[in-house]
Amino acid sequence: MRKEAVVLATVTTVAVVAVLVRQYSLKKQRQWKQTQRILRKFARESATPVPKLWEVANALVSDMQASLVSQEETSTLNMLVSYAASLPKGDEKGLYYGLNLRGTNFLILCARLGGRNEPISDLYRKEISIPPNVLSGTSQELFDYIAVELAKFVSEHPPDDTLDAPEREKKLGFTVSYPVDQAAASSGSAIKWKSFPANDTVEKALINDINRALEKNGLKFRVFSLVDDTVGNLAGGRYYDNGIVASVTLAMGSNAAYVEPNEAVPKWQGPMPSSNLGELASIELRLSILIYEVINTEWGNFNCSNLPVTEFDSSLDSESSNPGCRIFEKLTSAMYLGEIVRRVLLKMAQETALFGDVVPPKLATPYQLRSPDMAAMHQDTSEDHGVVGEKLKENLGITNSTPMVREVVAEVCDIVAERGARLAGAGIVGIIKKLGRIESRKSVVTVEGGLYEHYRVFRNYLHSSVWDMLGSDHSDNVVIEHSHGGSGAGAVFLAACQNTKSS
Repeated sequence: MRKEAVVLATVTTVAVVAVLVRQYSLKKQRQWKQTQRILRKFARESATPVPKLWEVANALVSDMQASLVSQEETSTLNMLVSYAASLPKGDEKGLYYGLNLRGTNFLILCARLGGRNEPISDLYRKEISIPPNVLSGTSQELFDYIAVELAKFVSEHPPDDTLDAPEREKKLGFTVSYPVDQAAASSGSAIKWKSFPANDTVEKALINDINRALEKNGLKFRVFSLVDDTVGNLAGGRYYDNGIVASVTLAMGSNAAYVEPNEAVPKWQGPMPSSNLGELASIELRLSILIYEVINTEWGNFNCSNLPVTEFDSSLDSESSNPGCRIFEKLTSAMYLGEIVRRVLLKMAQETALFGDVVPPKLATPYQLRSPDMAAMHQDTSEDHGVVGEKLKENLGITNSTPMVREVVAEVCDIVAERGARLAGAGIVGIIKKLGRIESRKSVVTVEGGLYEHYRVFRNYLHSSVWDMLGSDHSDNVVIEHSHGGSGAGAVFLAACQNTKSS
C-alpha cells in the first residue's frame, strides 16, 4: 500500500511539474509573440519608403523657401545667413590658424596652405578642456581663457616666416560645434547665446569680445565671423573642390549649410560681405554673374507631419530639455539614436520580460546606451551576436541574453539607424531640389561627423536613400563624400579666405 502511495505521489508530482513547465512555456511563447508585435509595430511606424522620403524632402524645401522670404517665424528652420565673407578657391597660400569651440573644450589648429595642387604642411592641433569655473562665467572670461591658450599654442609652433609677418594682423577662423542658440544646453555653461541673423548686434558683440581678448594677450589676430562648424566644413570642402554646394554634419548634432543665390534671400537686409562670394558663381553654368550667400539651415529644428515619429520619439522629446524643438535632430543625430534604442528595449523588458523577470536598472536610466555602442551591436556579424551580448553587459548590466534576444536588439538598432540615415538622405535631396540641380547638374555634398565616418551601415543607408529617391536617371547627379580635415579644420580655411575689409 505504501509503495502504491509513493508511486501515486510521484506520478502526481510529475504531472504537476509537467503542467508548470507547460504553463511556463506558454507564458514565454506569449511574451515572445508580444516582443515581436512591439518590434513589428515600431518597424512599421518608423518605415521610410520612397514616397515618405519625398514628402519629407518637399516639406523641407517648402520650409526653406518660407524662411528665406521672411524674417518672421514662418517655418521651423532658421536659415541663418552666414557672415562668412567668402569661401576658399583652393589657391590660398600661407600659415593660418583656426579655432573650433565645442561644448566643454576647444580645438586650436594651424596649417600652412600651399595653394592649388600643393600639399598642406605644418599641420598642428591641440584640444584644450575648459575649466568649470570658466564655463560658468561670462563669455568675455571664456574668450580671455581661449586667448591665453592660443598665445601658448602660437609660441610652441613654427612661426609665420613671410617678410611682413611680425607687423601683419592675422585672420583667425572661429567656428562653434553646436547651434549658437543651443550653446548653454549643449555645454552646461551659463553662457546664454541665442540664435541671431548674421548682421545682428549679438554676433558683433561676441566677435568684439573675442578680438578684445586677443589684443589683451598681445596676439595680432582678428576674428571676422563666428559661424557654425557646418559652414566651416563647407569652407574646407570648397578648398579642395569648387563643385561642393552643401555640407552636412551628422554627429552629436545634425545640421546642413549650402550656397544660395542672393536673389533667393529677400529677407537679407544687412550689408553684403565684401567679397560677395562671387567665386561661387563658377559652380553655376549661367551667363550672368550672381551673388551667393552661405546659408546655415539649422535643419535640426525641422519638423513636419510627414516625419515618422513613434511613441518612443514623442516620449524622448517631451522629457528632453527642449521639448517641441530640434525634432529632425532627435531622429538623425548621434545624441539620440542610442537613446531611442534604449527606450524600445525598456518597453520590451517591462511588457515581455525580454531580459528576465526583473527589469535591469541601467536599462531604465536615460542615455545609458550611446550611439557608438549601438553601432557596434548593429554591425556585429558573428553568428551568436557576441558583441551585442558584450555591449548589453557593459552598458546595461544585462548578463543573461540569449542569441534570440540579441537578434531582437540588433533589429531594433537596424530600424533606428535606417530611419535616421534615410531621413538625412531626404534632407540632402531636399537641399539639392531647392537649388534646382537634381535633373541637369552634378552636385557634391560633403558630410562630416562620426555617424557618417564610423557607422558603416548608417552611411550605406544614407547613400541608398538618395539613390532610391533619384532613381537611375538622376542619382549620378548627386555625389556624397566624406569631408576633408575633420571637425574644426574648416576654421583654418575660413581664415585663409576672409577679406580684411569685412567687419
